Amino acid sequence: MISILIPFYNEEKNIPILLEEIEIAMKKEQEECETILVNDGSIDKFQVSSFKFQNTRLFTHKKRMGKGEALRTGVKNAQGDIIVFMDGDLQDDPADLHLFIKKIQNGADLVNGARTKRKDSLLIKMYSFFANIILRNILHSPFTDINCGFKMFKKETLDDFPLYGNNFRFFPLSVYYRGFQVDEVSVNNRKRTNGVSKFGSSKVFMGILDMISAYFVYIFAERPLHFFGMIGGILFSGGFVISLYLAFERIIFNVLLYRRPLLQLGIVLIIVGIQIVMTGLIGELIVYFDKRRKLT
Repeated sequence: MISILIPFYNEEKNIPILLEEIEIAMKKEQEECETILVNDGSIDKFQVSSFKFQNTRLFTHKKRMGKGEALRTGVKNAQGDIIVFMDGDLQDDPADLHLFIKKIQNGADLVNGARTKRKDSLLIKMYSFFANIILRNILHSPFTDINCGFKMFKKETLDDFPLYGNNFRFFPLSVYYRGFQVDEVSVNNRKRTNGVSKFGSSKVFMGILDMISAYFVYIFAERPLHFFGMIGGILFSGGFVISLYLAFERIIFNVLLYRRPLLQLGIVLIIVGIQIVMTGLIGELIVYFDKRRKLT
């Protein structure tokens, strides 16, 4: 069975149309399918009675919890071995589902959608462009459009991956890092015709923070000392060089230091550097004891 998960917020006009399109697309594929809708605290006039489609279940959050929590609700209630993530704004085209199914049948564990011709605003296009450059060059992402919400994957790839906050954006990376076979297909990105986009300028800043978080989690999660040690070492070295230079001036040229703010800077850099390195050591201890606990 294929479980299609659709989290949505204020998409009363789009959801009935999307469900009808999914029903048509899946009848052509002759695949057993269920559609799981997660209403993430919508405040529009969306009603359950506004649609009647087979194998469709609706779960409702009492207040807006965010897309990550909505996806978690959907996954928890999914019965299929294959799961699809789709957005509820009609920009994802259900007619492309056959492309994903073919890739899964050919052995892929996860298939990511790639919007080659974007129908979004200039702000969204610029953000996605630069985000994908950073992801490919720093996180070594094999995907050309990791932010695309249209994905199909085997349910087993979710093992050991906790959905929370905005980390669903980097779920394909986690699957790739864990050795699963990943692939990508070009999808038809349609222009939004009903409702209002949930992407704003604040999401750009939050996206940057999410990428920093992903960089730490996926690159240094099991070796935190490498991350903190590098930063702490740079700060400590800077403070040490400053202090060494000031000591040289005091001893050789008898320069008084009490009027030198540079002395305070050197001391602060040394102290902060040591603290950051110690944070890395504590992180290493946490990882060590967690691994040892799992062995017992």
